[in-house]
Amino acid sequence: MSDHILQISDDFWNIRGEFKIGGILNIGTHASLVRRGNGKFVLLDSYTLQGEVKEQVDALTNNGADIEAIINLHPFHTVHVERAHKQYPNAKLYGTQRHLKKSPDLPWQAELTESDACATLFAEDFEFSVPSGVDFISSNEHLHFSSVLAYHKASKTIHSDDTLMYVALPGLLGMMKKPEITFHMTLAKTLEKRAGAVKDFRRWSRQLAEQWSDAENLCAAHSATLLGSENRSPSISNRILNALQKVDKTLQAHEKKFG
Repeated sequence: MSDHILQISDDFWNIRGEFKIGGILNIGTHASLVRRGNGKFVLLDSYTLQGEVKEQVDALTNNGADIEAIINLHPFHTVHVERAHKQYPNAKLYGTQRHLKKSPDLPWQAELTESDACATLFAEDFEFSVPSGVDFISSNEHLHFSSVLAYHKASKTIHSDDTLMYVALPGLLGMMKKPEITFHMTLAKTLEKRAGAVKDFRRWSRQLAEQWSDAENLCAAHSATLLGSENRSPSISNRILNALQKVDKTLQAHEKKFG
């Protein structure tokens, strides 16, 4: 499917884009445009906008003049960062420590995306959460479990890169297996190799489900979007707890090895 925008609420739009592995397999990616309470906009994650998608974004944002910030949430999602900045150069640019290291010449803000200082700047509209017990920036660049999860309070929408996924299988496979929220498949390899890592991850997961218990929508990269209007199953909060239960064997094995 080509690039398109999915309107989640009056103030939240999820941009579904393409990301091809080896130029062939499209696993998709995403970004979100969010209107803040002050009437200005932020982009959650970077994506190179083009065609009708860019026209829609520009129409909403006064040709981009009303985009206050681009907040890059995943340390390993860097392909579109420079191009997104060129498209909207007046938007303040926020990134993780890896973004700054990867593109040191860009005009990054001092507050790292994973920091409390950055969360404070946007606290009127968002809550951010960084997973505990797992590597945030793995030394193996193929392991992309962790990201900063963003929760837009007004629309009750979670924006997640990799960490939480919503897997909806196509066609006949989708009829046999219902869509479900899962943790990214690299969890086993990104749990910190120390005692207490599993305990910290379990605590973080449960706190996330409790803190964002009123969440109605989930926008997930590389997978699909769960809309509250279409959700006839358990709440997103309960689905997160179910996802935690499903990785229990992985967590137990790690705990047995490291404590």
